[in-house]
Amino acid sequence: MLKSLFILFMSLPFYISAEYKNTNGEAINKSIKDLIRWQRNQKKPVLASIHISDEWRSIDLETSNNYLIWIGHSTFLIKKNNLTILTDPVFSNRASPFRRFGPKRLIPPSLTIEELPSIDVVTISHNHYDHLDIRSLKKLSKLNPDLIFLIPEGDIDIFNKRNISNVKEFNWWQDMLIDEFKFTFTPVQHWSARGLFDRNESLWGGWYIKTNNYSMYHAGDTGYSNDFIETNKRLGPPKYAFLPIGAYDPEWFMSASHVNPEDSIKIMKDLQAEYSFGMHWGTFTLTAEDTLEPRERLNDAVNAEGIDNFQTLIPGEVIFLEQ
Repeated sequence: MLKSLFILFMSLPFYISAEYKNTNGEAINKSIKDLIRWQRNQKKPVLASIHISDEWRSIDLETSNNYLIWIGHSTFLIKKNNLTILTDPVFSNRASPFRRFGPKRLIPPSLTIEELPSIDVVTISHNHYDHLDIRSLKKLSKLNPDLIFLIPEGDIDIFNKRNISNVKEFNWWQDMLIDEFKFTFTPVQHWSARGLFDRNESLWGGWYIKTNNYSMYHAGDTGYSNDFIETNKRLGPPKYAFLPIGAYDPEWFMSASHVNPEDSIKIMKDLQAEYSFGMHWGTFTLTAEDTLEPRERLNDAVNAEGIDNFQTLIPGEVIFLEQ
């Protein structure tokens, strides 16, 4: 009940500033009538804890190179050419501004913050609590004094209030060169808010990370749109794409801002990604689908289409990146 109230609290459009909109010119807003219908017809999902691997312990994370590890939800540890990147780091027990209520983890992070190697770059896709966990970011900042945070435009105050430095804000298509890597903030279809009165006052997006002819793409959180065709057109096909597959039920309510597994396959095709990994599932219960359903639907869809380059990962397993 508290989880439902929390999500309802985050969705209520008491004050719509709509400073930022999606590339289709629209902001995602739901009417009170839709919110009430959603709450009245919610089904209780079947919860499960997915398997966690300790395979990461078989390598030295500090000295090893060219690997990625899914830590859970949208958090990936990526090390490529000796640059270590952490995406949407969420290590707290709840995806919430509160410590005692809000969506609670079904599984712990496959690595703790203290077990991570030195981190060079953190990317943030948007400011929802399951993607921007300021308690985790504060800890990472203390452990990594030279850490660079790449964030959407409009979120800098969140970091300034915690005295977190080395923070760079981005609008869509802006980029930054770090070592040999170019980080580009790309449009996706979503929205932002951390309270009742700041809806869409900051931006949201994905991160395209490119070095020479090698690229990776993290979509953050998104509904299906033409943004991925444009991303491919401007930046080229990524070798690896990290795409959301969960938090979509009921689809009549969620589809504008959260893709289902079948739509995520469309995104992979729009991007022309060589390999894709499903994320944004199995860690928090944010919507009404069963915990394991996103993985099952993705497996059914890729099997039906004869696709062999889109899979889900086990938190903690090591994927070695191709050179």
